[in-house]
Amino acid sequence: MTEELRGLYPEIEPFDSGHLDVGDGHRIYWERCGTKGATSAVFLHGGPGGGFSPSHRRLFDPARYDVILFDQRGCGRSTPNASLEANTTWHLVADIERLREMAGFETWVVFGGSWGSTLALAYAESHPDRTSALIVRGIYTLTRGELDWYYQFGVSEMFPDKWERFVEPIPEAERGDMIAAYRERLTGDDKAEQLRAAKAWSLWEGETITLLPDAGLSQDFGEDDFAIAFARIENHYFTHSGWLEEDQLIRDAGKLAGIPGVIVHGRYDMPCPARTAWRLAKAWPDAELHLIEGAGHAYSEPGILDRLIRATDRFAG
Repeated sequence: MTEELRGLYPEIEPFDSGHLDVGDGHRIYWERCGTKGATSAVFLHGGPGGGFSPSHRRLFDPARYDVILFDQRGCGRSTPNASLEANTTWHLVADIERLREMAGFETWVVFGGSWGSTLALAYAESHPDRTSALIVRGIYTLTRGELDWYYQFGVSEMFPDKWERFVEPIPEAERGDMIAAYRERLTGDDKAEQLRAAKAWSLWEGETITLLPDAGLSQDFGEDDFAIAFARIENHYFTHSGWLEEDQLIRDAGKLAGIPGVIVHGRYDMPCPARTAWRLAKAWPDAELHLIEGAGHAYSEPGILDRLIRATDRFAG
């Protein structure tokens, strides 16, 4: 008899929320959910620039977790919206520490998917003593090979129809470096061109992250305000390779020694090739790897969600 797949916990409202002034003109929106004093955890959303959604609160058993969720600099309910100033991986790592101190947590379970996995690894490698366990999904380490696979040649071969729409705003002469061509438009003064580029960039991701099409998800990615923040911030981070040295996160995975972890990755994850998750598992022996058959990139895919819920349950106290 096959085990029933696990799903999200019931809907829940935060018991506390606010904005934290992190300096540089940025104020980040945070929420705290579950049961005060239970196992502490932090949720790191994707993108960068994606913000978190109410459904992310439901990845944790509310009776056994005390969870902080927050919108990273420039996105969601954080202000100023779509700002690229003082917005780097290392600013965000410092923000996570500020939130931990604000909440009074000694250590916490760190949970991140997609870009959130990049940030979770950067944080845990910087603060291993503060990381009690690590749950990462859709592993991405911002190497040149990963960026080229998604934005230059690779996924383009799987989705020729969607790729055509992605390259359409860019003149043929500039298509040799799509990230740079998009940066020019996303940071330019022409607001109409900026929005057109932002929507094309955002929809390319929204339409390639699930194994099967999900019209609702694609629609969310095409919404104007979301697309502007998402595309500008994501492109900004990818232009700078996340302010990481090439392959830094896997190279430094030895710093995770002794931290128990779970790596969950869809076999057919298009944005984030499964090979990266495989390499991370080899470099971090304390983690258990789950390669999910019949799944793409999104956390909501049934096999991926099942493993994530089992992982949060496992580390709950």
